[in-house]
Amino acid sequence: MGQKQNPQVGVIADSTLQRHAVCKAIEAAGYGVALTLPPDKVDDHIISDSKTDVWLVDIEDEDKWSDFIVHLFEAAKVPILLGEGHAPSLNSLQFQRWEKKIFDKLQEIVGEPVRPPLDLSTVIAPKAEPLPLPPQLQGKQHAGEAASYIWVLGASLGGPNAVKEFLDALPAGLPIAFLIAQHIDAGFEDTLTKVWGKNSAFSFVKPDLGNRLSHGQIMIAPLEQVMCLNRNAEVMLFDEPWEGPYAPSIDQVMSLMADNLGQQTGTILFSGMGSDGAVAAVKLKDMNIPVWAQTAATCANSSMPDSARATGCVSFSGSPVQLAQQFTRHAAEHFVDILNI
Repeated sequence: MGQKQNPQVGVIADSTLQRHAVCKAIEAAGYGVALTLPPDKVDDHIISDSKTDVWLVDIEDEDKWSDFIVHLFEAAKVPILLGEGHAPSLNSLQFQRWEKKIFDKLQEIVGEPVRPPLDLSTVIAPKAEPLPLPPQLQGKQHAGEAASYIWVLGASLGGPNAVKEFLDALPAGLPIAFLIAQHIDAGFEDTLTKVWGKNSAFSFVKPDLGNRLSHGQIMIAPLEQVMCLNRNAEVMLFDEPWEGPYAPSIDQVMSLMADNLGQQTGTILFSGMGSDGAVAAVKLKDMNIPVWAQTAATCANSSMPDSARATGCVSFSGSPVQLAQQFTRHAAEHFVDILNI
C-alpha cells in the first residue's frame, strides 16, 4: 500500500494579500496547497481539476463575484469551503484563532493532514563536549529544590535533533528546568525522553498532575490535554485539548507559563514548520520575557523560528550550540540574584 496522500486545497481569493495569508495558514496546518488563483483566472477546467480535494474561497467583493461563486458551487466536483474573512495581523492575538477556524473547517471536510513522520534515527549524539559551568554557579547545590526558573523549548519538524544538541551542550549544575513543547505523534514521548536524556546532564520527569519540576529536570508537555506549571513548579492539567492544529500548542504553553512565572521563564524556538510560537512571542516581549530562536541556516525547517523573528520579538538567534552558550551566560548573569547564590 502506498503512502497516504496529503489533502490538497485550492485557494481562490480576490486579494493577493489574502491569498498569501490563507495559503500560509493551510500550510501551517500541514495541508498542501494545490493552487492559488484570483477568481478571474479560474475556468471550468481548473474547477474540475482532480488534484484539488477541496476549494477554499475567500472573496472580499461578493457583489462583483456573486455569479462566479454560484457557478463554482454548481460546477465543482469537490467540497467548497468559504473562508473566515480578512486575515488579522500575524502579530495579533486574533491570528491564531483565525488560523484555527480554517484548520477546523478543513479537518471536518477532508480529515487530518498527513504529517511528516518523526524520524528519530537522524537524532545523533553530540560531537562537542558540554560547556563549562560559569564560576558564579560552581559549588552550589540545587538538586531537589523546586525550580525557580523554567524555560520553554518549542520545536516541531527537525526539532528533536536541534533540542538534543542544545541540551547536550549545557553544563551540569545550572539552576534551571525546562518544559519542552514538541509537536509529536502519540507514543513517541518515552522514545524522545531516552534520545534527549542519553548524553544530557538533565533528567526527565513525567507530566503527571501534582508532580514537581526541580532544578536540572525536564518535562515534555503531553499531547492529550493542556498542561502548565505553577509558581511552585507543580504540574497543572486542564480537561481540554490544545488549541491550534498541532499538539501541544507552543503558543499556549508560552502564554500560560508567562502568566504563572512572569520573568522567571523564557522561550527558545527551534526548527519547525508553521508559525506556532509567533503569537505568544508578542505577549512575552511586552512582559520583558526573553524569546530566542534557532537560526534559519541551522534548521531542518525554519518556518517556525522565522515566523517568530518576523514579529520583531526575538532578541537572540543562534545555532543550538550558540543558544546553549548564550543560555549559560544568561544563567550566570540573571539567575543568581533571584536564587540568592
